[in-house]
Amino acid sequence: MRRTFGNRWWLAFGGLCLAQAVGAADTPARPWMNPQLSPDQRAALVLKAMTQDEKFQLVRTEFGDSQNGHTKAPGALGSAGYMPAIERLGLPAIQESDAGLGVAKPREIGATSLPSGLATAASFDPQVAYAGGAMIGSEAHRRGFNVMLAGGVDLARDPRNGRNFEYAGEDPLLAGIIAGHAIAGIQSQHVVSTIKHYALNDLETGRNTHSAQVDPTAAQESDLLAFRIAIDAGHPGSVMCSYNRVNLVYACENDWLLNQVLKRDWAYPGFVMSDWGAVHSAGKSALAGLDQESAGETFDDKVYFDQPLRAALASGEVPQSRLDDMCKRILRSLFAAGAIDHPAKAASIDFAADRKVAQQAEEAGAVLLRNQQALLPLSPTQSVVVIGAHADRGVLSGGGSSVVQSPQGNAVPGLPPGNDWPGPVVYQPSAPLAAIERRAHGKVQYDDGHDPAAAAKLAAQADVAVVFVQQWASESFDWPTMALSDNQDALVAAVAKANPHTVVVLENNGPVRLPWLEQTGAVLEAWYPGAGGGEAIARLLYGEVAPAGRLPLSWPRDESQLPRPQIPGAGLAALGAPPQGKPADQVDYRIEGADVGYRWFQRKGLEPLFPFGYGLGYTEFGYDKLQAHWQHDKLVVGFDLRNTGKRAGVDVPQLYVTLPGEARTRRLAGWSRVALKPGEVRHVEITADPRLLGDYDPAKHGWQRPAGSYRVQLGHSATAFEGEATVDLPAANWQ
Repeated sequence: MRRTFGNRWWLAFGGLCLAQAVGAADTPARPWMNPQLSPDQRAALVLKAMTQDEKFQLVRTEFGDSQNGHTKAPGALGSAGYMPAIERLGLPAIQESDAGLGVAKPREIGATSLPSGLATAASFDPQVAYAGGAMIGSEAHRRGFNVMLAGGVDLARDPRNGRNFEYAGEDPLLAGIIAGHAIAGIQSQHVVSTIKHYALNDLETGRNTHSAQVDPTAAQESDLLAFRIAIDAGHPGSVMCSYNRVNLVYACENDWLLNQVLKRDWAYPGFVMSDWGAVHSAGKSALAGLDQESAGETFDDKVYFDQPLRAALASGEVPQSRLDDMCKRILRSLFAAGAIDHPAKAASIDFAADRKVAQQAEEAGAVLLRNQQALLPLSPTQSVVVIGAHADRGVLSGGGSSVVQSPQGNAVPGLPPGNDWPGPVVYQPSAPLAAIERRAHGKVQYDDGHDPAAAAKLAAQADVAVVFVQQWASESFDWPTMALSDNQDALVAAVAKANPHTVVVLENNGPVRLPWLEQTGAVLEAWYPGAGGGEAIARLLYGEVAPAGRLPLSWPRDESQLPRPQIPGAGLAALGAPPQGKPADQVDYRIEGADVGYRWFQRKGLEPLFPFGYGLGYTEFGYDKLQAHWQHDKLVVGFDLRNTGKRAGVDVPQLYVTLPGEARTRRLAGWSRVALKPGEVRHVEITADPRLLGDYDPAKHGWQRPAGSYRVQLGHSATAFEGEATVDLPAANWQ
């Protein structure tokens, strides 16, 4: 028995030793590579193993592009930023890609361009935003990028802002929800998304120096609310601080923006990267909350997050704990997005499938502004003359760092400003003319529109004239006026006079003056239409898909209706719009405060040309039996939605709420996007977003909902309503 016991004991002991040996062999030398641990745990383990030099490597990136005379960092893939791999720790290189509409560079390789961010916002469809984000995130990952500088959410406070096309409109709820879902789509592909430009980067003129002057409470209820909603919805790994100053302090060294609001009040766990050229200090920026300097060797006065930051640590100005926090935040985001567990590497891309995603986004977001006597949809039997805007070759894109060139190249190369920044002007090779020709059984002709009289003569011979007009915009400049350039107004007026059945298709950055509007039969806002834009426009014109976009911003009649009718220093000489005067040192957003867009128009008693939320279709919708009630701490509005027309279509009923008290303006609090067949009725419920039912309380760094009677309005837009109610809500406070 003893022997048996001894053998059993020895076998058990030997098995235990063997198991321990196997376990030791299986234990990774890098414990942070265990995916079962949380991103915070993994980041802490890496941080503990890092040397000081490795930490300093992590807190700055180099420029990754050689265009415009810059030097590309060795190992970079040819886009926005690069940090070499830390192979000892198993950390891949950081490869950063521009931008929000697709993989912008290397431009010569090409990628799929989404339509304008305003087009995606005009869809009022978070799933369209998510699908677009997932598509461009997938292409980035398959190009070898693991960080994408995408997720623009600055509010459209001025239609002339050169970067509106990258953003998601004027309303914080809509912009935040759309941008947040785009971010979530990008990060579903194991790519870190960077929400930008934090904050109040709402004009491009003088963007590197001007100060956005704003009441902090108003900022919390407008631009910052849009960022907060987008962060809640998308959980971006990074926030990019902007060029401009906010209340006289540069955004990238603004303690209130970065430390107090973003990291303290919002408990944001990710990292803050700078925009390219937005860093002005070492210790001050680090202490204010900046975690990573972007391409300082190329764009900043010096590389602040190298020797100057080392000196700040040595002097005690910046504690070691702050450098460690900077690194931990960056590492956490890389782990959270899966960028380390799923390394980005070259792989094949199905451009045909991705083009469909872009096309569907354009189809969902194009806005039908006018349709007299049901001119649209067109009939295949009609003869058509197509005029202007290079519609025989492609559709226009916005410029700057976000421009994406097709794998098939630029359809219209060589236009000013050429390759000089912020060029080039890029056209997606999706020609509306060819798409129309595939559908029209009647005669189709084309005129370039350079001679209005010749275009009008040709238009008079056709059943329908489709005039394409365009306005290129880009970061680093704003248009000085809302007028279309290149004599296009005269072109439209001449064609409309010759043929009352004139359709105008706009390819532009946002609202422009439309002096010829009443003379035209139909107007379609196509924004910058993206990779499948020509096909999408034709499908909309011929009724293969119903227009369902709604304006994500108000459309002023002219500059006189804006809070700031002039932008000192706006323009770009290369486009025939030389700047007049110097950029302002300060931009006063205290004029409208939180009442951006439709709220400004309501406050001032102004009637825009088209209101926020406006858009026509090929059918009509009616609302009935509205009921609003407070249940389970939620404001819920129910109603019956009916398609009263003879065609299938999509409606976007919108819920606006006015809080109790004097001089209040209504707020978009929710919406629904619903497809209905002719005559179909559906009961719809919209739950008001609780973040729009309160005011920011600066004393408590939180929100308060005042007790009282809330006015609820159900509308087709911010000015057209088909029912309202009042609901008494109790007071509440929340963070």
